[in-house]
Amino acid sequence: MPSRYAQWMYDWEHRLTSVDNNRVVRPLEWGAEWARDWPCRNGFRAGQAAEDPEKFFLDLNRHILAASDEFYSYSRPTDYRLENREVKVFSTRAVPDPKLEAKVSGTFADFLRFTSPVETPYPENNLVNARWFPARGRRAMVLLPHWNSDAISYTTLCQVFNMLGVAVLRLSMPYHDIRMPAEIGRADYAVSANIGRTLDAARQGVIDIRCCLDWLEDQGYTRLGIVGTSLGSCYAFLAAAHDPRIRVAAFNHASTYFADVVWHGQSTRHIRQGIEEKIDLEELRQAWLAISPMSYFEQFSRWPKKSLIVYAKYDLTFLPEFSRQVVAEFERHGLDHKVAVLPCGHYTTGETPYKYLDGWQLASFLRTAF
Repeated sequence: MPSRYAQWMYDWEHRLTSVDNNRVVRPLEWGAEWARDWPCRNGFRAGQAAEDPEKFFLDLNRHILAASDEFYSYSRPTDYRLENREVKVFSTRAVPDPKLEAKVSGTFADFLRFTSPVETPYPENNLVNARWFPARGRRAMVLLPHWNSDAISYTTLCQVFNMLGVAVLRLSMPYHDIRMPAEIGRADYAVSANIGRTLDAARQGVIDIRCCLDWLEDQGYTRLGIVGTSLGSCYAFLAAAHDPRIRVAAFNHASTYFADVVWHGQSTRHIRQGIEEKIDLEELRQAWLAISPMSYFEQFSRWPKKSLIVYAKYDLTFLPEFSRQVVAEFERHGLDHKVAVLPCGHYTTGETPYKYLDGWQLASFLRTAF
């Protein structure tokens, strides 16, 4: 039986998860058309998936794992620009919080914009957006928020990093905030029952990160790192496994296989509900191997870097046993890393006092890791 504290924490997590009542249950779609322009296709045609879509994706994942540097390669953008514009919240809740809207009203900031090398059917998503928090010196990081984060989450953390002399690009992940297509009210297209689209969104997220690193180098920053939370942590790990410029990495919530989080996580119950009659966990795991951190520890180990793994003891979304498996892999590969365990859950990490504990862990690590 859980302790009274654990039960209190679980109850709190359930209440916070229930705030979002606009999740949509969608049926399984293989989405082979999303693979049409990927590298690593080795002669596969999208039409082949109509005969056996599962085999198509399982075979394609194996090809990607054998040539992942090619899968996550890209052509550098040529249209980088900074735009000064009013800050908007872009809430994903059914009923946006008017206090947040009022908090940023009349506030202006600089945003890095450029065309993503990954083209999708959605013009909004194809234009990358990253809020710029400059700092003097040579240290800079790309920060990735959590899934369905609004556009002002983590801005305080970015300002803390600035005080430590670290510049930050806070990246809007694919299908998030200003990049969200008008037809959806949440960032559902980033993680969904569509197998191909979810793979494509992760690939786009990683490539957008690498493009941000290119721009930071152009500004004179030579010591580069990355911080990611939840889904952002997954993208951050994939980027760090495929880009040698990332020498400092903080993974705020970490897990093993993309499918395991979707299958067992509290915040993705609606996705499992829509697909579990057509696919089981092992099949889903194989279909999303190419975007799973556990697939890339050999690649991650190629270049020296310092890492921080933060996980929550009472997490119902990134289950703690999965995070402990990640830590075990870091240890097995002899990687330079630190571990911090928070006495809270996934959603409560963003609540007082745990958000301050989390921020302190991240800031303390970054203060010395560079």
